[in-house]
Amino acid sequence: MKRSLLVLACLSALSVAAFGADDKKTNADNTATNERDRSGETQTSGDQANSSSDLKITQAIRQALMKDGDLSMTAKNIKIVTANGQVTLRGPVKNAQEKSKIDQLARSAANGAKIENQLDVKY
Repeated sequence: MKRSLLVLACLSALSVAAFGADDKKTNADNTATNERDRSGETQTSGDQANSSSDLKITQAIRQALMKDGDLSMTAKNIKIVTANGQVTLRGPVKNAQEKSKIDQLARSAANGAKIENQLDVKY
């Protein structure tokens, strides 16, 4: 009985270690992204303006993305930052088609606001 428990405990420990090793292989290195965001050269969520017109643009784009049933959840969760009528789209998307579709939806919903598409195809 004790031997069976010992074997079971060892197998459990090995499987937990194996899962941990797999996670380390798939973790992304975000160092470059973090340095870019801290540099002040790119828009981050903290740059979102609080003017009613900027908030309305952001809201309209987000609603357009959420209504589109063809977009992945990853695409629907991109960052939309609007400041002084200029919209910045940032974040990962699954493919070039999603990137293009988001750009199209944003331009349509933004009513002529300038769109800077910084979306990254990650998959």
